[in-house]
Amino acid sequence: MKIKQQLAVVLMTLMSTATFAEEHIVEMLNNGDDGMMIFEPGFLKVEKGDTVKFLSTDMGHNSVSSYVPEGAAAWNGALNEEIVVTMDQEGVYIYQCTPHIALAMMGVIQVGNPTNIDAANSAAKEMKSKFMMSQERLEGYLAQVK
Repeated sequence: MKIKQQLAVVLMTLMSTATFAEEHIVEMLNNGDDGMMIFEPGFLKVEKGDTVKFLSTDMGHNSVSSYVPEGAAAWNGALNEEIVVTMDQEGVYIYQCTPHIALAMMGVIQVGNPTNIDAANSAAKEMKSKFMMSQERLEGYLAQVK
């Protein structure tokens, strides 16, 4: 009987952890609140274990990780397809739309504590050299990290 009770506690704990995880939506857009060729929202703060679903709302976009915290899994979404990413490590993530990197189609996700913000800012400075317009967009998103 004691084993059954322990098993029930373990199962309830696992089930309750899964229910606390949230799914967040990021749209890949040709135009939005932050201008042309954007992810909306461009900055997102989530908790460890949450998922982010990138929706191909407008055609011609993808979501690819550009910078992830140490130990986190990178992702590489296909063109014109949604991708769901589980945020399993704390820190700051930077991602891009590969066809529109020159247009600064980038986004930032903060997962829990921004443990790697200095490294993320350094990585962003290097990425900025690829932008032909909207040079301040990525810096603006990173400025929202707290």
